[in-house]
Amino acid sequence: MIFLELVLQNFGPYSGRQVINLDPRKDENTCPIILLGGMNGGGKTTLMDAIRLALYGHRAQCSTRGNLSYNDFLNQCVNSKANPTEKTRIELVFEHIEDDKPVKYRIVRIWEKNPKDGKDYLGILGDDDTWPVDSLVNTWDDYIENLLPLGISNLFLFDGEQVRNLAEQESPPLIVIEAIRGLLGLELADRLAVDLDILVNRKLKEVGNSKDLANLEEIEARLTQQQEDYQITGDKLESLKNQVEELEKKQQEAFDKFIFEGGKIAAERNQLELQQKAKTAEVEQVRQSMCELAADILPLALIPNLLNQVQAQGKKEFRHQQVQISKDLLIERDQRLLSWLTQAEISPIQVEKIQSFLVQDVDSLYAKTIQTEAPWLLADDETLSQLDNLIYHLQNYKLSAKEKLVILKNQEEEIHTLERQVQTAAAPEDYTKLRQALEAAQNQVVEAKANYETIRRRLAELETIIAKSKKELSEYTVENIKHKNNEHIITSAAKVQETHKNFREKL
Repeated sequence: MIFLELVLQNFGPYSGRQVINLDPRKDENTCPIILLGGMNGGGKTTLMDAIRLALYGHRAQCSTRGNLSYNDFLNQCVNSKANPTEKTRIELVFEHIEDDKPVKYRIVRIWEKNPKDGKDYLGILGDDDTWPVDSLVNTWDDYIENLLPLGISNLFLFDGEQVRNLAEQESPPLIVIEAIRGLLGLELADRLAVDLDILVNRKLKEVGNSKDLANLEEIEARLTQQQEDYQITGDKLESLKNQVEELEKKQQEAFDKFIFEGGKIAAERNQLELQQKAKTAEVEQVRQSMCELAADILPLALIPNLLNQVQAQGKKEFRHQQVQISKDLLIERDQRLLSWLTQAEISPIQVEKIQSFLVQDVDSLYAKTIQTEAPWLLADDETLSQLDNLIYHLQNYKLSAKEKLVILKNQEEEIHTLERQVQTAAAPEDYTKLRQALEAAQNQVVEAKANYETIRRRLAELETIIAKSKKELSEYTVENIKHKNNEHIITSAAKVQETHKNFREKL
């Protein structure tokens, strides 16, 4: 790693922009020494501080920082005569080898009086001094730590006064001791010792505050017993399930036998007998109504042809009577006309002609209505009207009689069916045996189902209890593992501390 250039702008006693060439190469010759001289307070140490600040930022161990915060230290580094609008700036250009090739980087740190967020702006420029290398900006602390660790930087970055102090002192100063320890990696050993103490104290505290694990074995034993109970209960539930299925088959067989041997009908005997009596009473009512129809005009339905003949004869005679009456009326009218003609002094010959015409006209009008046989029914209008009503209502009586016959037939068939059912009913003593067998089978099924439901609920309760025990056991198991891990860490840490002590002494 070779420093090539240092740029200071309004930094410490350096006002404005100052460029210091640190490149040891000149005219293809290497100058092994670059000497910077000046009076006390002239700014020589400030140059070293600027290099440290450029490289390490807030981690820099500068001569004038002391216990100042990084924000206060940056404010202190601003040149007192600088324009408030101008920023303070440090640039450090260095060269080193990457992938067997020389590369250059320019570190730029910029801030102003009372910087925002208490820090500066960092930029890393590549060979062309134009494009910032963002990947390096984000990981600069790790990058420079690998290139020039902060712990050994004091072996390289010190001024002439420190060289003089080194020569005059009998023992090396603390800064040199710290740098050598950093170079050898001893600060890592010290840090390890401190970290081990912190870790052991933390684990001892956790072990002291951990739960009491004495119940772990009791929980495991209880869980084992619960799982055994669950297995036994599950087997019992399966057995009860098979028992319920078997009893349901027997119940169905008993029910089928109860039906087949007339048990159901026997149980319904009283109801069937009541239905039979009711149907018989209905049949009797239908028969009574049919008797009433037979006592009225219904028997006349046996002689429909005679009734039709009488009706036709009555209409025929009534028509003849009407014709005869109209004929008599015409003859009377003709007589009145002839009398009037005679009185009107019309000649007898003309009157005789008129009379002859009227007689022929009447005969021609009623020639077709002359009755060949003498009337024998001699029914009046009221009688003929009654006959028409009788024939009309007789049709309704016939329809009603047919409907009642159909009803009577259906009800008699229902009565016969009920009689057969009653006859197939089991005897009282057989019915009692069948009913008792069926009730016993039903009671067994009900009892078996109740037992099955009880065991099923017990199995569900065991599932909940086992889940709770498993959760409790898992909590204790995690705590137990953590407890054992802590004990292992404490035991192992003691061995590591003893080994570490021997290692530090020999180192």
